[in-house]
Amino acid sequence: MEHQDISHHWSRRFNAELEAVRSNVMAMGGMVEEQLRRAVEALEKGDSELGEEVVRDDHKVNRLEVSIDEECSRIIARRQPTASDLRLIMAIIKTITDLERIGDEAEKIGYLASRLASQERPVDRYRALRHIGELVGSMLHQSLDAFARLDPGLAMQVMREDKAVDEEYEALSRQAITLMMEDPRSIRRVLDMLWVARALERIGDHAKNICEYVVYMVHGKDIRHVDLDDAERQVRNENG
Repeated sequence: MEHQDISHHWSRRFNAELEAVRSNVMAMGGMVEEQLRRAVEALEKGDSELGEEVVRDDHKVNRLEVSIDEECSRIIARRQPTASDLRLIMAIIKTITDLERIGDEAEKIGYLASRLASQERPVDRYRALRHIGELVGSMLHQSLDAFARLDPGLAMQVMREDKAVDEEYEALSRQAITLMMEDPRSIRRVLDMLWVARALERIGDHAKNICEYVVYMVHGKDIRHVDLDDAERQVRNENG
């Protein structure tokens, strides 16, 4: 009986540690979401000071990534988790890596927004970039929601949305080439716009990665290099 009580106590503490780590991942995700939102706002409003703030704040995301990574390492060393618990920890480590990289991309957008603020602004106020920013912002938010709820169905839905981001990015790239050919004076500004678009497209990729980790956590299936239709069939079969 005493052995059972000790095992139950350890199990409760282990679950509490895992939940604390998951909460920290969500906090990091919220921080990164805010970084992205402010970076796109700085671009839209031509606010160089806000763009510079995004750049300066990136260290907070980096610090949180290191803290979560260290805690995961301590849990593995102390608890020696197996099966689903180990999958959860490994997925968390991968997720915070992608969140940190999203933070890096948001920092890049903040820097470019600050630089673009000093140049002539287009009449559409970067409408196409704002639209891509909304798409990837939604993807990021939903991927974190899928992570919090351990919802592979939502994760698969978000992964589908990455195609729309890629299409918008390709369309903007074609428009940019036309703009530079028509007006060579716009080359520097258009190139900066392209770098912003590329950063946004990469954020979509990282959000998609997080969704793949959700499927791995729940089903133990690595779908990173699997056709999306096949991956959905696998998930349906698991749920069925």
